[in-house]
Amino acid sequence: MSAYPRKYVSVKDTFPGPKARELMQRRDRYVPRGVGNNTPVFAERAEGALIYDVDGNVFLDFAGAIGTLNVGHAPAEVVTAIKDQAERFIHTCFHVAMYEPYVQLAEKLAELTPGTFSKKTMFLNSGAEAVENAVKIARKYTGKSGIVSFTRGFHGRTLMGMSLTSKVKPYKFGMGPFAPATYKAPFPYPFQKPLSMSEQEYADFCLRQFEDFLYTEAAPEEIAAVIMEPVQGEGGFIVPPVSYVQGIYDLCRKHGILFIADEIQTGFGRTGTMFASTRFGIEPDLITMSKSIAAGVPISAVTGRAEIMDSPAPGEIGGTYGGSPLGCAAALAVIEKMERENLAERAQAIGQQICGYFTALRGQVPEIADIRGLGAMCAVEFVEPGSGKPCKELIAALTKACCASGVIVLSAGVHGNVLRFLTPLVITDEQLAEGLSIIGENLIQLTRAEAKSSIGV
Repeated sequence: MSAYPRKYVSVKDTFPGPKARELMQRRDRYVPRGVGNNTPVFAERAEGALIYDVDGNVFLDFAGAIGTLNVGHAPAEVVTAIKDQAERFIHTCFHVAMYEPYVQLAEKLAELTPGTFSKKTMFLNSGAEAVENAVKIARKYTGKSGIVSFTRGFHGRTLMGMSLTSKVKPYKFGMGPFAPATYKAPFPYPFQKPLSMSEQEYADFCLRQFEDFLYTEAAPEEIAAVIMEPVQGEGGFIVPPVSYVQGIYDLCRKHGILFIADEIQTGFGRTGTMFASTRFGIEPDLITMSKSIAAGVPISAVTGRAEIMDSPAPGEIGGTYGGSPLGCAAALAVIEKMERENLAERAQAIGQQICGYFTALRGQVPEIADIRGLGAMCAVEFVEPGSGKPCKELIAALTKACCASGVIVLSAGVHGNVLRFLTPLVITDEQLAEGLSIIGENLIQLTRAEAKSSIGV
């Protein structure tokens, strides 16, 4: 595949540069090693889909702050909204002195989220906090304690978040004991379905597994809620069959179990609709949101049926910084921009371009085993031809090489063998093509080098 002309990316041979190396020394001295870093990049400024570092290098950002920047870096409308709000007041604490942006944003989310029923919203600071509070609300409303999540799911790094999360390393190892009354049900993995099964047969099989789970692991009478990512994020961008999600939703209805959709990574246009739940034809009782809600300003939300959200008494939910004025102002500007520019539709085109590129590349890279996604939430899984062993080392080398070449991209999956794409939805076709070309060139170079090494050349 011929080299694509470099118009946006610019990385010096000395990367990481002297300023970044000096900052890394200070970081290592004063910041715990447990605060992981995917790249050695120290940003100086960022705009759209581009990051400029302290040494003058320019990167295409295909990670989007782990799905936080659907409207891109520093969109002018959001920056203006933050400035305007900061000039009026930065914080009063909604529990002490209320402010209109909190109410405005709650109104807007009642309009945007799936379901025509009456809804209410509370705001917090992070996705993990949204999950924690959704669980609290579900337990309060139902009077039951059990919470069911799924294998390969990710729901945060707090105690409850870790308890619901499936991946042990690096999120849970040595951190127990975990919260009681949490259970993990098996989740579909269409890439690994038996060859003898059709897609529908596999979906039906997985649904029967869940029904068996209700007999063998957790009685429905004791389950307050099921929490599900409509598309699993950290687990490898696993897209479950529509009929499976609808089947779980129907079983929840049948047994009086609340359905919580964790849309922290899938929400706000990423999958081609404002919320992924719409693509699966469900109306969750509760939805958790964060990441791209406010273009990087810390804020999260739990939106749900009004009668469920009203079950806690005053003071039982909330927090000092929850729904900060800056976060609410930013979120309102983000939503306005997304609707005006129809970024959810743009996500579909981005996803098609990414999947099409890797489909064309498959003939040159036999390690490409699966290309999947929904909208612009795309992933490519790599396994060794023949053995099917996950290519974790290849993806680790690839993400490192891509960064050194000017494209920031992340891995995912329980085995770390999945390349995931969370590009800003404002990325241009030209920027996307340049970034994909750089990834492809590095991938071909690495796989050819591995092939030569394996035969002793």
